[in-house]
Order: sequence, then structure tokens, then C-alpha cells
Amino acid sequence: MGKPTGFLEFERLSEAYAPVEKRLKHYKEFVAHLDDAGAKTQGARCMDCGIPFCNSGCPVNNNIPDFNDAVYRGDWRAAIEILHSTNNFPEMTGRICPAPCEAACTLGINAAPVGIKSLEHAIIDKAGENGWVVPMVASAKTGRKVAVVGSGPAGLAAAQQLARAGHDVTVFEKNDAIGGLLRYGIPDFKLDKRLVEWRAAQLRAEGVKFVTKTLVGTDMPKGVANDAVKVIAPAKLMKDFDAVILAGGSETPRDLPIPGRDLDGVHYALEFLIPQNKEVGGGRKNPISAAGKHVVVIGGGDTGSDCVGTSNRHGAASVTQFELLPQPPEQENKPLVWPYWPTKMRTSSSHDEGCSRDWSIATKEFIGENGKLKALKCVRLEWAGGRMTEVPGSEFTVPADLVFLAMGFTNPIASVLDGFGVAKDGRGNANATTDGEGCYATSVAKVFAAGDMRRGQSLVVWAIREGRQCARAVDEFLMGSSTLPR
Repeated sequence: MGKPTGFLEFERLSEAYAPVEKRLKHYKEFVAHLDDAGAKTQGARCMDCGIPFCNSGCPVNNNIPDFNDAVYRGDWRAAIEILHSTNNFPEMTGRICPAPCEAACTLGINAAPVGIKSLEHAIIDKAGENGWVVPMVASAKTGRKVAVVGSGPAGLAAAQQLARAGHDVTVFEKNDAIGGLLRYGIPDFKLDKRLVEWRAAQLRAEGVKFVTKTLVGTDMPKGVANDAVKVIAPAKLMKDFDAVILAGGSETPRDLPIPGRDLDGVHYALEFLIPQNKEVGGGRKNPISAAGKHVVVIGGGDTGSDCVGTSNRHGAASVTQFELLPQPPEQENKPLVWPYWPTKMRTSSSHDEGCSRDWSIATKEFIGENGKLKALKCVRLEWAGGRMTEVPGSEFTVPADLVFLAMGFTNPIASVLDGFGVAKDGRGNANATTDGEGCYATSVAKVFAAGDMRRGQSLVVWAIREGRQCARAVDEFLMGSSTLPR
């Protein structure tokens, strides 16, 4: 439990950020993990709360007090073993997870919670620096073959678990490199792609095969990245493999079909972010440039924030972000919401780099000249009882050369699910349960679904959880029982 009186003696320590004027000049990570002394102090704040709500607040159910205590004692090797027992990719979650575990921290009821995410970041970086992250090759092979469609966090977690159980695993990815939105959706300044390559090397050493530029199914919706030069029919995977896991992302972007939508300058967010990640990785220059332009981002989530940060690095003249919903409170009512994830005002590092934000705004029209975007016509909204109405006389226009639609994603690619004949729920996701006998199994024999493909747009940490749990379900299906953790 760390130091018994640590939560009374020590304040929360935050990770250090590079100054804005320096980090805007590059796309490298700019958050420094805690040093050993700082991590020990943070670990000392973990209190003996009896019921560690942080464990259940974490989607992968990390054993948080245990690794906090290990860090406090300076036993970093034990800390990474504890962390890896529940989380395949802490280098990802330690950087990009919003940390629902911290919202559930008991200390957070009346003080700043333990910096669990910063400890996770420090632990995995320490493990990497010391060579403690090594392949775990199965001692015996089962002879069973599993296909995983999608190489995002759900697919990679499932693939790693099944390879360690001795199965022959092949991951199919339609884009030119693995990682899914870890690689192409999240900017490098938040997640360095060397970390994706680092894990990919480990998975390959454990026996996982990767097949890129290969589309399973057909008909990609507009706004969905696709580098495929080869197509594989779902029926072939069904024939060649003993089990198939559908683990693609919820990639169909939500559109804004208003007048002027077809103007030059109106883009889905990933039409901007994915080419930028490819450029940073050594590919061709991003065809969309925000340099010297007035940029408006519609949507207040993480994808919108990534558009803000990337636009500022391009040298945008101004960046404005609109959100349809009302502005949340600066501080949540902790007695009312703890230990659940609260609705409150959140400001990302990208917002700190320069962004004008406004809430309860609806965009009515994209205004253009000679086919090019020039402005937005907007209106203010009032919210009451969960319903919105336009405020009479509140219409206004905003100059805009570029608009990025970052309003979320509606569903996974329908043609993939339809190709396998998988039944869908009312939101267009694969219909499969997460508990009990036959969990993660779809309506089609030997076809399973996990992550965004099953639950819809969600967090990386939820994808890892579902990938791990789905792997156990597949192992049970193939072998009759499983020793994989759930």
C-alpha cells in the first residue's frame, strides 16, 4: 500500500510538459515520465482504502495498489510484471488513456487522486530501458489457426494472448502498417510510433504473422483509410482458419450533411490526421495544409483535440473548436458521481497550445466562394431536459478556410460484418455478449468479435480488455478450456 501516511504527507506530482513554443516545432512526444524519486512519492500516496475502487474503475482491472506499492519499494521489475499481468500494452495506456482509474481513486473523494497513469507510464518506460519486455514464446503449439481482422489494440491484444497459448495467429490489416488508430489516428506527439513497432517486433517473435495492405471484404465508406492492394473474401478466412476474430475499429465517420458540405476545405478529421502521421513516418507530404489558414474543428472529443494540435503545428492562423453540447462544469460534484467517470471541463495539451473553444453551437451551413470554403454559418443553442433548441436571433458567421469534422464514428465497416453474415445490433455493431458461455461469439459459428467492432467507438483500454477476453473465449472454443487470464 505504499507508505501508510503518504497520502497525508505528499501532494500529487504531475508529469513535466515541454514548453508550448518548443513542442509546436515538432511532432515528437513532449511529456516526460516521472523520475524514480517522483514515482516513489506518487506511489507512497496510495492509501490502504480497503476496497480499491481504482481496480474496477480500470477497464482492464489493473492491480493498481500492487504496482503502486512495488514502485514505492523500488521494485520496478515486480511492478512491470504486475502491470503486464492485466495489460498487454501499458506504453499505450500510460500515454493516451484518460485514466478512469484515477476518477475512481478513493483519495480523489476529497483530494487529488493518485497519479496512476503517470506511474504506469514510468513503469513501462523503465522496463523498456532495462530490457525487461521480451517475447513470451509458447512452449508448445496447438496446431490451431486463428485469423484476426484488424490490427488495432483489440486485435493486437487478442493476437498476443492466442499466440502465447500456442495457436498460429495471422493478423490482417487493410492499411500499409499495423496498429490501426494507434498508428494512424493518434498523432505522434501523443504516441510515438516507435512504441507500436516495439510491440510489433515482440508479437512477431512470439509467432504472430502480419498481412498488411489486405482488405477483408469490400466497399469502404467515404472517409475510411484503405491502402489495400489485395482483397480476401471472408469465405476464404472461414475455410483456412479454425476461428476468426473481427477486431476492426468503428471507422465510419459521422457526417454533417448541411448546405456546402461538398466545398473544398471541408474534411473528415482522419482525412487530415492519417496523412499527417504518414508524413511524419517518412511518407509523402500531407495533401491538406493548415498553414496560415483559419481552422474550425467541429467536435469536442479526443479526435477534435488531435486536429487542434496538428493544425497548430502546421502554423494555422487561428484554430476554433465548436461543440454541440453545453459547456461542462469546471469541477464535478464528487459525492454525486464518485467512483464513476465524471462529466467536467477537460482541457488537453493541444488546447493549451492555442485554441478558441465554444459550446452549444450548431453549424447550419458551409459558405463558399468559387467552390472553396470561406466561412461557417452557425447558431447558438439552448439545452433543456436533454433537448436542444436554437436561440432566436443568435445566428453568426465564422471565417474558415478549413473545417475538420470530428464528431465521432457511427459504426464499424458494415461490409466486413455483412461479408461474414454476422448479425448486428441496433447501432450496426457485431451482436455478441461479453459474459457467460459463448461470450464474444457472433451469430456465425467460429466467428468472434471484440473491441470497437462489437461495442462501438470506445477507448484503447476497452479495446485491450475485449481483445484479451475474446482471446480466452476463442481458446476455450478451440481447446475446450483455457488457462489464459480473463
